[in-house]
Amino acid sequence: MKLVWKLLRQHISIGQFTGFTMANLIGMVIILLGFQFYQDVSSIFSSKESFMKKDYIVVTKQVGAVSALTGKGNSFAPAEIEALEKQPFTRSLGQFLPADFSVSASMGMKNIGIQFSTEMFFESVPDDYVDYNSSQWNYREGDELIPIILPRNYLNLYNFGYAQTRGLPKLSENVISMISLDISIRGQGKSGHYQGKIVGFSNRLNTILVPKAFLDWANKEYGSGEKVYPSRLILEVSNPTDDRIAKYFQDKGYETEDDKLEQGKTIWFLKIVVGIVMAVGILITVLALYILMLSIYLLVEKNSAKLENLLLIGYSPSRVAWPYQLLTLGLNAIVLVLAFIILMIVRKYYVEMLEALYPDIIIGGIGKTVLIGIVLFIMVSFMNVLVIRQKIAVIWERKD
Repeated sequence: MKLVWKLLRQHISIGQFTGFTMANLIGMVIILLGFQFYQDVSSIFSSKESFMKKDYIVVTKQVGAVSALTGKGNSFAPAEIEALEKQPFTRSLGQFLPADFSVSASMGMKNIGIQFSTEMFFESVPDDYVDYNSSQWNYREGDELIPIILPRNYLNLYNFGYAQTRGLPKLSENVISMISLDISIRGQGKSGHYQGKIVGFSNRLNTILVPKAFLDWANKEYGSGEKVYPSRLILEVSNPTDDRIAKYFQDKGYETEDDKLEQGKTIWFLKIVVGIVMAVGILITVLALYILMLSIYLLVEKNSAKLENLLLIGYSPSRVAWPYQLLTLGLNAIVLVLAFIILMIVRKYYVEMLEALYPDIIIGGIGKTVLIGIVLFIMVSFMNVLVIRQKIAVIWERKD
């Protein structure tokens, strides 16, 4: 084996292998950093809406003077819903179901002197549009507990408006989630009392959300029985940047709540940019792999006569190939370690910037990125080993 190493060292080109290492390192860093940056930045858009699946758009109608005075004309007719559902940019469409009964709620914490009582309303969307723990977000007829998702701005209004002016303590989301609401429902001469539990908060939905199963049952139990058309729709689109969406909404007089279409465009462009960056990284890695293969081919070809002699005197092809394989594995391992080190340094820098700009951002780990790096290392190393083995096999056949 020492003889093979001596032969290997005679024709090693430091420049070629340095070029491979640098090119492979650049490609690996671009791939890992692009993926990790997307993971970290995307949490800005999704961390506070973990119970909402994907990037849905809440669609409403513009409120005109006539509808404002008469209270009519702001609901979606079945034909309008069907037309929107058939649009090429639509993946799926759900309807907000409003409550057809009166709701009031009271909440109190006697130990700190807080007592609230207010009229409120309920709405629901199909369960397919809510991604939440199924053990908490469900309702069966006869249950006394109603899961509720509140708009986050309700809590902000209390903390930074009501509580601040009255000298009351501010409440966190965790504290509010531990408080039980006393819910009273009235309609059609009937009444019922239930307990409400706040299981989440929403920036996207300006409504008080309850499970659809509860609202379906409650509308039958306490509602008038009249058909209620939705005034809001929840829409999943194939591409938020599709110009046809804005044009269709403008023609129909539809609006989106809180400019979520613009946020969807931002996320879409982020995915495209990261995809392009990672594609460049993959291209650089492939080119680096080609450089390494070319270097190994030249190295083996320069030593082909001596390697053939080694095979003739009894060395097996695997023993002859092993030093070359070990060299490539070592280079790939060095590249992987250096890529992780650079990733951690760069990530530490931009995470500090993100946390300064977005104090509530939730930064995850790098487990997925590490896994991707290891998978790339295994794939590249396997290809290196395979090519070297094939080249040695050609020399083995030639000696015969």
